[in-house]
Amino acid sequence: MNQTSEIDFVSAAFALGVPRDYGRVRGLRRVREPRRLASIGRDTQGREQYLAPHAARAWMRMREAAAQAGVELEIVSAFRGIEYQLGILKRKLDRGQSMQEILRVSAAPGYSEHHTGRALDITTPGYTALEEEFERSPAFAWLRKNAGTYKFSLSYPRGNPHGIAYEPWHWCWHDKR
Repeated sequence: MNQTSEIDFVSAAFALGVPRDYGRVRGLRRVREPRRLASIGRDTQGREQYLAPHAARAWMRMREAAAQAGVELEIVSAFRGIEYQLGILKRKLDRGQSMQEILRVSAAPGYSEHHTGRALDITTPGYTALEEEFERSPAFAWLRKNAGTYKFSLSYPRGNPHGIAYEPWHWCWHDKR
C-alpha cells in the first residue's frame, strides 16, 4: 500500500472519532505496512496468514522450538492492514461501542503493530483465543521464558504505558534486540 492510502485511512479514523493526539497521548507512533509479506501458514480459522519475511522466519523457528518442547502454538491473527483495522473500528462503532472502549482493546488504524507485519496473536489448544485465560497455559509460560530468544516480546503487559488492555496473546518481533 502506498503512503497516501495509509494517510487516507488514518484520516478516516480521525473523522470517526480517534483523537488527533492519539499517538502522542498513548506513546505510540505511526507505523507503515511492510513492502513484502511471507506466508506463515493458516490460522485457527483456516485463513492464510502473513508476516514480514524476517519475522516470519523467526516465528517458524520459535513455533518449531515450542513443538519440540511439547507446546503447540497456533496463529489467531498476524498481518492486518490499516484498511482492515479501520473496518474493525467501524464494526465496533456500529455495534454501539464508544471510541474510548474500542481504543482500550484495539490500536487505532495506523498505530497497530499488526500493520508492521511483525505482530501476531497466538493461542494454543484448549484455551479460548484472545482471552486472558491464555496466560494460564503452558504455551504462555513457554513464550515468557523463550520468546526473547527469537526476538519476540509481549507488547501489552498489565499496566502498559499505551493504555491498551492486557493481551497475553499479542507478541511482536523486534529486529533490534
